[in-house]
Order: sequence, then C-alpha cells, then structure tokens
Amino acid sequence: MLTINNLSIKYGHTTVIDNLNLELASDEILMLVGPTGCGKSTILKALAGLIPIAQGEVFHKSWTANVKQQIAPEKRNVGMVFQDFALFPHLTVEKNIGFRLTDTTQADRWIKTLGLEAFRHVKPSNLSGGQKQRVALARTLAHQPAFILLDEPLSNLDAALKDDLRWEIRTALKTAGIPAIWVTHDQEEALSVGDRIGVLRAGKLEQIDKPEFCYSHPVNRFVARFLGEANFLSAEIATGKNLIVSDIGFEQVVEHAQLSGHVDLLLRPEDILVQEDEQGNGKIVSMRYEGSSRLYQVEIGEKLLKIRTHHDVSLQQGQSVSVKITTTRPLTVFEQL
Repeated sequence: MLTINNLSIKYGHTTVIDNLNLELASDEILMLVGPTGCGKSTILKALAGLIPIAQGEVFHKSWTANVKQQIAPEKRNVGMVFQDFALFPHLTVEKNIGFRLTDTTQADRWIKTLGLEAFRHVKPSNLSGGQKQRVALARTLAHQPAFILLDEPLSNLDAALKDDLRWEIRTALKTAGIPAIWVTHDQEEALSVGDRIGVLRAGKLEQIDKPEFCYSHPVNRFVARFLGEANFLSAEIATGKNLIVSDIGFEQVVEHAQLSGHVDLLLRPEDILVQEDEQGNGKIVSMRYEGSSRLYQVEIGEKLLKIRTHHDVSLQQGQSVSVKITTTRPLTVFEQL
C-alpha cells in the first residue's frame, strides 16, 4: 500500500531521518514512538509532502515521490489528524466534516458512526476536546484518503478521555479499511492500539514489529527501556544449552539465544513475584501506588528490581520478602556491559 525505501530527510546540513525503510499494509495501523526530537513528526510531514525528501523514495500505487519528483500534498490523497484538531471555528460540525465534498454521503456516515449526530449544527467552540477530535477524524475519513497520518492526536486530551477515544479511532480506521501511521509519545497507547510499532532513535528505526514482540523481545536495551520498566538481571547460559541461571536461582529457556556465558536477562516488573517472607532474599525499598497495581522496588544483594503486583498486595518499606520469576515465556538476554 505504501512503501518507504532508504528515506533520508535533512534540515539544512543536519540529517533528521536516516535511511528509513518500512512498508504499510493495506489496512494496518502502524504506531511510531521514540523520544522527543527523534524524527516522528518529520516522517509524517515528508509523507504528506510538506517537506522535501533528501534521499530515497516514497512509493504509493498512484504516485512516487523522490528527490527529483516531489509530489505536491494535494496530489497525494493523504488524510491528516493533528493534536490541535485544526477545525474551522466559523463552521458547524456538519460543514467542517463535509468541507469541499459535493456528495455528503460519507460525511453523514461518519457523523453517525462517531456519535456526532446531536452536534451537527454546533460550532467547535462549544465542543469538548474529545468531540473536536471525533470531528477532525470524521472529516478526514469522509474524504476517503489513501492513508491517514495521525500526529499525537490524543496529547491535548484529559487522561480519562484517552483510553476510550483511542479505541474509537482504531475501530473507525478498521471499519473504513484505511491504513494509518500514528505518531505518539505514549507507550501504552502505542502498545494497545497498533498492529505494529516502530521505535525510533535519532532518526533511525531501531525495531519494527508487533507490539507484544517489541515489548517482550526488544532488539536492544534502548527499545526495552523505552517501552516500559526494564530489569536487567545478571545470569549465565549453561554451556551447550540455552538454559539460564540467574542471581535468584532461576532456570529458563532463552528464545533464539545467540550468546553464551555471562549475560543480562531482561525481566519486566510483571514477570516477577514478590511475597512477604522473613527469611526471604530481598527487602522492600519503596512502593508506588498505581490504582490497579503497585510498583515495588526490591533490593536483592546490590541490585534493585522493579516488581509490579496487584493493588491488593500491600508490603511495607524495609519488609523482608522472597522474590522469584514466575513467567513461563522464553526470555530475552543481552550481552553484559
């Protein structure tokens, strides 16, 4: 549907995107995440034709953009959804969504689908943030673009709205069958909504894969840390086997282990069980209440481990505990630093 080959983008002499390669499937939602300034929004601008390509090619079935052929934005049939909504303040919801449409069938469809029927004749100033974003999405979908670019569409909304609205947007995109590239700084949003995630660092794509694979089997420590809390526990791979023995006496098969000897084992906070035990191997250093869960820091020897439990598990600072790994999935290891 959309193919990006060896794409590089420069601001002056500074390379912002370096040799990017990816493909967007016909009904796929691809989430792009990464630190501030890594180039996420720059990629969207280049795909929309708002900034020039320095190297490489963007291929769509109806056009090809490269250094010698910079296709104008209006000729790309690309939809964009912004964090600031970009609605016309003087037009009603109905007229915003149907702007420049001669046939309003699609506008009516998305007004109904996105629950905007009661707001047809309301202007943006009288809408909530969530309603404004639904109008912006409906307007984009009504124009039936070849693909949609979403630039942090939920960042200006209250936390309570984000969870429901992210699923509304996903459902609408899937219903329309329109592929999308969605930029976000919210790791939870990326993991829960995307069909795939692309993790960027300094203009380079570190990993692109299904959310569960990026989270459980990151290709490097940067990806591991960026997508959530990460513990790195000293371990050893038994000679001639892909079994590991960690500092807390655990044996586990390692998936696709290419290393041998001493390694660092990646453990997510939910991979570990902590229990009150006066003779245990750890001590509670701190606790953070998260609503549905608690995040503990547990000292084991000279190592601090982050362990997430159900919110009903209440342990006190300084309390002795036993710690063990409970996950049964194959784990990921890295070369020791």
